[in-house]
Amino acid sequence: MSEEMQKLFDERLGRYQAAIALEPTDRIPVAPGSNYFAETYGGNTNQETIYDPDKWLQGELAFAGAFPEFDVLRDNRIYGPLFDAVDLKTYKLPGRDLSPRDQFQFAESEYMLVDEYDILIHSPMEFLFDRWLPRILGEFGERGSMRSYVAFLKGGMAYMQAGQIMRNRAMVLQDRAGMPQPMAGFFLAPFDVLADAMRGLTGTLMDCYRQPDKVVAACDVLVDEMANLALATADPLKRWPVFVPTHKATFMSPQEFDRFYWPSFRKVLEIVIGAGHTVRAYLEGDWGRHWHHMLELPKGKVLCDIDNEGDIFKAKREIGHHQCLAGGVQDSNLILGSPEKVREQVKYLCETVGKDGGFIVSGGCNVPYTAKPENVRAMAEAVMEYGRYDKSVKPLPRPAPHGAIHASSFPRMVTPWSVKKAEVGGVMGDEDLIGKPWETLESMAYVWLWQWVL
Repeated sequence: MSEEMQKLFDERLGRYQAAIALEPTDRIPVAPGSNYFAETYGGNTNQETIYDPDKWLQGELAFAGAFPEFDVLRDNRIYGPLFDAVDLKTYKLPGRDLSPRDQFQFAESEYMLVDEYDILIHSPMEFLFDRWLPRILGEFGERGSMRSYVAFLKGGMAYMQAGQIMRNRAMVLQDRAGMPQPMAGFFLAPFDVLADAMRGLTGTLMDCYRQPDKVVAACDVLVDEMANLALATADPLKRWPVFVPTHKATFMSPQEFDRFYWPSFRKVLEIVIGAGHTVRAYLEGDWGRHWHHMLELPKGKVLCDIDNEGDIFKAKREIGHHQCLAGGVQDSNLILGSPEKVREQVKYLCETVGKDGGFIVSGGCNVPYTAKPENVRAMAEAVMEYGRYDKSVKPLPRPAPHGAIHASSFPRMVTPWSVKKAEVGGVMGDEDLIGKPWETLESMAYVWLWQWVL
C-alpha cells in the first residue's frame, strides 16, 4: 500500500471507529453497512456481481473512485457458486431463479417440523445432519449417495473459494482505494435462526403460543452456536464490527420480544462484546418498541442501523447517548427524490441526529440498488458541507481491544483433538503440530455447517 492510501485508510477507519465508540472525530462518517448501489453503479448486473468476482471487484473500485467521500464499502455478500454447489433452497438468485438484474430473495419455508424441537434442544448437530441440512441443501437430500458426498466436498471447496475472494477483495480495496470494510463476520439472533431458516415466521409465532417453553429452550441452545459463528468469522484484528441483521423483532409485541427474542440475543451480544468486538446491528423494520434494550449493553459497542420504518430522531433521544446510530436518509428519497431534497434531508440530520457525534449517515440499513447516482452524490457532498466537527481532530485507528473468550465453549467442533488422540492412542512426536491443524479444520467445518442459517 502506498503512503497516501495508508493515510486515507487509517483516516477513514479511525473516523468510523470513533463514531461507533461515541468519541470525537473530524466529521460524520458516510458509512452504510450495505451499499447495493455500488453494484449497479459499477455497471454489473446483479448476476455478474454474485458470480464473477473480477467484475464484482472492478465495480467496487469504480464506485470507490467516484465517491471518495464514503468511509467504508460493502455491497454483495453472496458467492453464487457456493450456493449452487449444495443447491441451497433458502435463496433465489439473479440469473438463476430471477432476472439477472433482480435482487436476490430469501425463500422462507418450514424446514423444521413442529415436533422437532426436542431433537434441536438435546442434540443440535443431530438435528442439523438428520433433519435440517437435507431439507435446505438439495444436493444433500439423498443421504449416503455419491452425489451427496461430492456435494459436501464441492461445498467445502466453494466455501474456501468464497473466503479467498472476500479476502482478496478487502486487500485490494485497502491497497488501491484506501477503503475499509464496514463489518466482518456475522450471526443471527437465536430467535431469528428459528424464524428465518428453520420454522419460518408463521410457524415460530404459532409455536410461541402452542409450545412457548420449547421456543425459549431452543433459543437458549442456539446462543453458543451463534456466538461461535460470530467469533469464528469476525475480523481477528477487531477493526470493524460483527454484523447481525435482526429480521423478526419488528413483528413482535414488547411482551413477546422480552420473553422470546431479547434474552438469548442479549447473551450472544454479551459474549461477542466481551471478546473485544463491536457489533453492527441492523434494526430492521420499526424497532421503536424494543431499542431501549440497547441501553443494557456496554456503551459505544453496538452500532444501530435505523431502518426506514424507524424514527431516527426518537432513537437519538432514547438511545443515541449510549449507542451510535446510522441511517436517516430515506430510501424513497434516494430512489425517487431530487438532489435538492436529499441535500436538505442530510443537512437536517447533521444538525440534529449528528449533533455531538455518535451518528453515521446511511440509508435505511443500506443504499438501495435503484438509488439515483445524483442523489447518492448529493448525500455525500452534504455531509462534507454540514457534517463537520472539529477539523483539528485527526482520526486514527484504535488499538485492538482486549477481550476474553470462554475457552471451553469456543471454538466449537464435532470431534476435538482430545477425542481423536484417544482413538489413535497418542502420537510419537510434537502433538501441537498435529492437534492444532486438526482443530483448525474441525472448527472451520463446524462454521460451514452453521453458516446456512443466514
